[in-house]
Amino acid sequence: MNKLMGNAPRHPGLWTDIPTEVMPSAKSITTLKTQTHGKTELAAYASELARLSHQGQWIVLINPANISYKQMLASAGVRMDRVLLVHTKDEIETLWAMEKALTSGTSSAVISWTSQLDTRDSRRLQLVAKSARALGVVIEDISSHSDTELADNSFIKPSHSTISRINFNSFH
Repeated sequence: MNKLMGNAPRHPGLWTDIPTEVMPSAKSITTLKTQTHGKTELAAYASELARLSHQGQWIVLINPANISYKQMLASAGVRMDRVLLVHTKDEIETLWAMEKALTSGTSSAVISWTSQLDTRDSRRLQLVAKSARALGVVIEDISSHSDTELADNSFIKPSHSTISRINFNSFH
């Protein structure tokens, strides 16, 4: 009797070894809090977006702020024919578009501009991160909040943008 221990049978066309760099893996979704409408945060990601744009997949920008992002990305070397702009009417559509772009397998990066996320939306992104196949960045604009909201959140410094990295893969 022939027993196979731990390995799939080798048969051309049925069993292939997929290189680990090609296999889709879960990515983290980074949340950035900003008062500059994401201009400095997008500039920090520009070189990475340029590299990703040359892989042939989409760079998805959801509700980008009016910060001259086209010139910024083009000067960084991003292939502008691989940039997909998505404009939504509300926060629900924004999160839905981000979820679909992250999990579709056709995007290499998804950047979304939004107002501050509540607990429910943050939890939704945690669940999406488990099956995300692209780099995800959420840029939360804290400049649109009132001064009393800023005073209540002691972790937000009004003088500069605060960047927080959340690795949702560590949640079970």
